[in-house]
Amino acid sequence: MNTQNSQPEKKHSKEWFEALIIAAIIATVLRIFVVESYRIPTGSMENTLLAGDFLFVNKYVYGPKVPFTDFRFPGLHKVNRGEIIVFKYPKDPSLNYIKRCVAVSGDTLQIRGGKLFINGSEVPLPEHGQYIGSRVPANEPDFMIFPQSSGYNKDNYGPIRIPRKGDVVKLTQATFPLYASVIAGEGHEVSLMGRVVFVDGSAADKYTVQDNYYFAMGDNRDNSLDSRFWGFLPEKDILGQAMMVYWSWNPDISILGDPVHKLASIRWNRPGLFVH
Repeated sequence: MNTQNSQPEKKHSKEWFEALIIAAIIATVLRIFVVESYRIPTGSMENTLLAGDFLFVNKYVYGPKVPFTDFRFPGLHKVNRGEIIVFKYPKDPSLNYIKRCVAVSGDTLQIRGGKLFINGSEVPLPEHGQYIGSRVPANEPDFMIFPQSSGYNKDNYGPIRIPRKGDVVKLTQATFPLYASVIAGEGHEVSLMGRVVFVDGSAADKYTVQDNYYFAMGDNRDNSLDSRFWGFLPEKDILGQAMMVYWSWNPDISILGDPVHKLASIRWNRPGLFVH
């Protein structure tokens, strides 16, 4: 046995192993704190983003979060109106959603005849946004809409103020559906008994909001499960800002079978598109 040759080989293998470990650690850190890949699963953002698009998401811009905590490092800036964001779905944090932020903390939002108004000014539909259905009249309430029993529908909504950290909101039988999820999400027990709101077992007629909130909507306004249906988006649930499409394929075309079908499923014109 040639022991002289085996020693350099062991040293070389050890160096490769250590390099792989370091590379894996760096990749994990980058994925957690800087940039992560995300796939568009539905058509709620069409035609800005398409089902089957693969994106890079900037997790650093709003401040990266420490996993399994609500602690967030300082970022470059807060979420701005019009930015496309990826976030944990408030009703099921195991799911990630992507929508456009249309209103920030402290804004007053209203939808009239499908047109969006923020603080009284109309906000045009995004460049590639769309409507695919007919408008719902204002006198037709949708009981799937947030808050329950509001009388709103997807095309006629509000006016409604987006909660901001430090806001003191009144708690009544009428406002309970609006703020119950906010209070519960901030770690309190909240209930309505008769006409009285209870927070952590004590009657309460007001509550001080502890977090900033946002209102998110899909660019495909008639086919989007967004804040109109599930409510305010807590700042702590925001993961990052969509950056760029790096790959795209049409999920309606099977990639199984012959190479022609596989190539046909690829959207060659989309990789490299910056998201806005």
